[in-house]
Amino acid sequence: MLTKRTTFRGNRWLVMSALAVFTATLTLAIPAVYSQSQATIKVDGSSTVYPITEAVAEDFQATGGGERVTVGLSGTGGGFKKFCAGETDISNASRPIKDEEIQACKAAGINYIELPVAYDALTVVVNPQNNWISSMTVAELKKLWEPAAQGKITNWSQVRSGWPNAPIKLFGPGADSGTFDYFTDAIVGEEGASRTDYLPSEDDNVLVQGVSRDKNALGYFGFAYYEANKDKLKSIGIDGGKGAVMPSAAAVQNGTYQPLSRPLFIYVSSKAAQRPEVKKFVEFFMTQGASLVQEVGYVPLPAQAYQLAMKNFNSNKMGSIFAGRETVGVRIEQLLQLEAR
Repeated sequence: MLTKRTTFRGNRWLVMSALAVFTATLTLAIPAVYSQSQATIKVDGSSTVYPITEAVAEDFQATGGGERVTVGLSGTGGGFKKFCAGETDISNASRPIKDEEIQACKAAGINYIELPVAYDALTVVVNPQNNWISSMTVAELKKLWEPAAQGKITNWSQVRSGWPNAPIKLFGPGADSGTFDYFTDAIVGEEGASRTDYLPSEDDNVLVQGVSRDKNALGYFGFAYYEANKDKLKSIGIDGGKGAVMPSAAAVQNGTYQPLSRPLFIYVSSKAAQRPEVKKFVEFFMTQGASLVQEVGYVPLPAQAYQLAMKNFNSNKMGSIFAGRETVGVRIEQLLQLEAR
């Protein structure tokens, strides 16, 4: 159950991220008057990671240091385009940086420090009026979302015998989303392989609204967006071969919610990391972030992981541990065992 503060916080980031459909960058509405001379930290990227960074930025600014934090919502891919062009200081990402993004950053002279910040239970949801689905197998999800399904799998009765003869309405992230990349890799078996005849959006709130308004709808996005909208959505269990498991923090922590558990990241420009306000913000993120991660609906990492991340940041350990590695099915304890390549 959401606490009063969590509910307020959740409602706030939902409203703010909805506004991001119309604006490229959001400035957090902290009750203070900012001058042009004040230090600004620019963040953009994943809509999945957005609630975490927004919560951290809100509390960071409330400490009264005078720093200003702006948080954009361009999707993981869109965020990396800005980051590798030197337009932002920090990039939110719901997947590791890709080889082509590494090369783009390298060409622009942008070095970075990769910091895992949380775990997510990527959640498949349907409308609450849907009384025929309580769980789906990975094979059924693949049958529904793979490229071969386009224009062919259009009715629920085609997915599983006994389901109604009713049209399917699909909602999902756009191609710039790290959630799209992860889901297609985990479910279809190839990153980026998906039917395209669905309603896409980089803003998860658009997907929430779409599924909540159509009895025959199905969509997927980060667990925090489901947690903040339980009254208008129904989550379903995922059967990866060992029986259906519902998305939850406990299922992520014990490793049973597979294959849709995934690590979430921020990437910090090494140049920006030399600025005192960025150093201060990252330190606040790594020391205070665990409670805020849980508050907005995600799964915090073990204390050891945040300590290691802070050590890497302070030693300016540049590059990616995760790039080019398979992150589907990686458990929290395995995350701590990975060594830099």
